[in-house]
Amino acid sequence: MPGLVLFGRRWAIGSDDFVLPGAFELFVRLVWWIGIFVLYTVHKGQFNCPGGGLLHSYLLGLIILLASIICALCALVYVSMQGTISNPGPRKSLPKILYTRLLLYFPEFIWAVVGAVWVSDNSVQCEKTVINGVIGTVIASWIIIIFTIIGVVIVFDPLGGKKTFYLPEGVSRNLESSHSGQLLYNVKSSATRVWEKRIRLLCCCIVQDDDHRVAFTSIAELFRSYFSDTDLVPSDIAAGLILLHQEQDKMENCPKEPEEVLCHSPSSLVTDDLDVELENAAHYMLFAAAAYGWPYYVYTNPYTALCKLNGDCCRNRPTESDITGSDRHNFHFGSILKITGLQYRDFIHISFHNKIYEIPFFVALDHKKEAIVVAVRGTLSFEDILTDLSADCEDLTLEEVLENGFVHKGITQAANYIYRKLINDGILNQAFTIAPEYKLVIVGHSLGGGTASILAIMLRNSFPTLRCYAFSPPGGLLSKSLADYTKHFIVSIIVGKDLVARLSMPNMEDLKRRIVRIVANCNRPKYQILLRGCWYEVFGGDPDDFPTELDGRSQDALTQPLLAEESLMVHRSPSYNALEEEPHLSSPPQYPHLYLPGKIIHVVEECSSRRLCSSDIKYTARWSNETVFSSILISPKMITDHMPDVVLKALNSLSQEHGSCLSC
Repeated sequence: MPGLVLFGRRWAIGSDDFVLPGAFELFVRLVWWIGIFVLYTVHKGQFNCPGGGLLHSYLLGLIILLASIICALCALVYVSMQGTISNPGPRKSLPKILYTRLLLYFPEFIWAVVGAVWVSDNSVQCEKTVINGVIGTVIASWIIIIFTIIGVVIVFDPLGGKKTFYLPEGVSRNLESSHSGQLLYNVKSSATRVWEKRIRLLCCCIVQDDDHRVAFTSIAELFRSYFSDTDLVPSDIAAGLILLHQEQDKMENCPKEPEEVLCHSPSSLVTDDLDVELENAAHYMLFAAAAYGWPYYVYTNPYTALCKLNGDCCRNRPTESDITGSDRHNFHFGSILKITGLQYRDFIHISFHNKIYEIPFFVALDHKKEAIVVAVRGTLSFEDILTDLSADCEDLTLEEVLENGFVHKGITQAANYIYRKLINDGILNQAFTIAPEYKLVIVGHSLGGGTASILAIMLRNSFPTLRCYAFSPPGGLLSKSLADYTKHFIVSIIVGKDLVARLSMPNMEDLKRRIVRIVANCNRPKYQILLRGCWYEVFGGDPDDFPTELDGRSQDALTQPLLAEESLMVHRSPSYNALEEEPHLSSPPQYPHLYLPGKIIHVVEECSSRRLCSSDIKYTARWSNETVFSSILISPKMITDHMPDVVLKALNSLSQEHGSCLSC
């Protein structure tokens, strides 16, 4: 950090990123050199065989070449270890060493070709040990060359060498000038095109229409605006996450409890209300999990699922159910039946149709709770990911609501699709014709939870008794006015340090600034941060107390950005120069604040363990406030706490604990 400038362009790698890969290659080269040297020494006088003269020259040249590479690698690793992340000054000689190391690839390539030719020559009659040694050398050479090429492709920055991005020193930085305005337009357009190409490449296997193209452009603009105001390379982000995690763990280990605003007093009435909602949530989470179909069923029953599903695959689908979309071998429907425990006749409509902004769902009769359940599937395909990432805000126009607000664009379009199917196709009318006394309940997990919440807002006027249970919904979903409006009929359930529930653009901006701040002011080299961080994540122990420039500063001083932070946010390589009208490090956020829907139940581990493989976990639940989820928490469980099987396990544990207490 900042990104390494080599051959007149910026690369997505820092000058301090060569310690670990360089040390690994150095180890391989040393072992290789020792093996070749021993082979040459043992067979020094035995090169009289046909082709032996060429072999002698090949081994001798290889020994000299490997020795040169080892010396270059030693210098590369040593220089890369110097300085800190935000102080690359001691590493200013590293580009020259890299040029030397890259030049050595040319003789190595020639030697690899010569070795391959020698090995393939059938007239060579030398000792088999020597031939095998040369074959191993040739294979090792080509493997290293191939991996080097792959590494160059990975760290290649498409924006690193575009001369149109450079702002000449004599040109005014006033963005209103025509020249600066044109440069700004070139920066934005080129960066957006690069991100759009990356997204198209990732989604190359799906059929792309106009909706996809619009989504690609929107998502590319989002990524461009987010990554345009810093000069971070991937390893800097990894180091920042490690430091933030350890800093967070140190704060959690303090006697003072983390600030969390609870929405109730410990009265028995509110406690009973929480217990009822937890029991309902545990029941309806089965429907939300079942919406994932056979992938979820196989994931939770890896040894028996396929055998059980094969027994049902040949059954005819019920005529009472309206099933749309592809469900080859009846696996999806069979999984839904087994997870929910319902009968064929209980399903009103099942849709497996999946496109961008159009996600699968099913409508079923729940006789146990006397409810018509609409279950919406969460993220399970590239189309769903595009829906998630279409994170622009749009107005939600509703009648009889005091104040309309902003909502997540992609999820709102998915909710509109399901709304049209339920109302225009008469699906809900059909359901209430069969069970007129039943209430309407909408459920979903992750993307399905967010879609279910907005769908519930749309249906609220027509069905005043409607209830919605959103499991792990996205954090950036509703504006404050709409979030408050939904507290009467939506309950959100969040487990632990779930990342998705805290995922919003303001929170992502906050995370970026926290990473920049802690990385820029850490006085340890990056390789030490990464090595100690990996040890901490795998084996635990006490968080490292990394000294930083923040130590000893007054509270007032801490509110001001340090020089290292300023350099990371402003003084960038030419391609990333400060042409954007992005806010300064201390400026207010540029994205509107969106919140979780409804009342929030936060389920946390009672005896928290950082390790992923902890057993006998006990959970506790409490009413919480949306402000608790205004910051992303770094943890090994930030992903696993979002998984539907973990959410279901936590809710079942709480429900069983409540049931055992009642029986006692």
